[in-house]
Amino acid sequence: MKRLIMILMCALPLLSLGAQEKKVLVAYFSCTGNTESVAKAIATEVKGDLYRIAPEKAYTNADLDWRNKQSRSSVEMGDEASRPPLADKKAAVEKYDVIFIGFPIWWNTYPRIVNTFLESYNFKGKIVIPFATSGSSSIANSEKMLREHYGNGVTLKPGRLCNDGADASKKWARQTLSD
Repeated sequence: MKRLIMILMCALPLLSLGAQEKKVLVAYFSCTGNTESVAKAIATEVKGDLYRIAPEKAYTNADLDWRNKQSRSSVEMGDEASRPPLADKKAAVEKYDVIFIGFPIWWNTYPRIVNTFLESYNFKGKIVIPFATSGSSSIANSEKMLREHYGNGVTLKPGRLCNDGADASKKWARQTLSD
């Protein structure tokens, strides 16, 4: 009996190692605050760290005018090679197991600065979970593009369009993380 107790006492710390929670980062790009509010709710719910994907030069309202073909966002989205510079590269992605990536939908996909973010770090072996906000588009094309461009060596979980409030977004994030 003493031997069995000793074995269990030695094995217990090893068992708890497998049950450790995953380290979570919630990285997001937001210009108007919609995606930011969802990102904050998700980060709180999953006990994740929050990181704002910020451009080196902030977007103005004129930059975001999608009706103006010469606006900064229109020009960037019209050029697949566009990679707007980041304000910083301090996300420390290597410390995390799971990265939620949030963005508004621009031109039926994610903004080009998301490419800059994804290409600035090594996501190999990470679980990546996209989420988005949009006035009219779905997240389907963004997921397809993420899979095509960044899916190699990454576990890309299905994303979600988070237009239905913080509570629904938190429930989805918690469920997705536990799957």
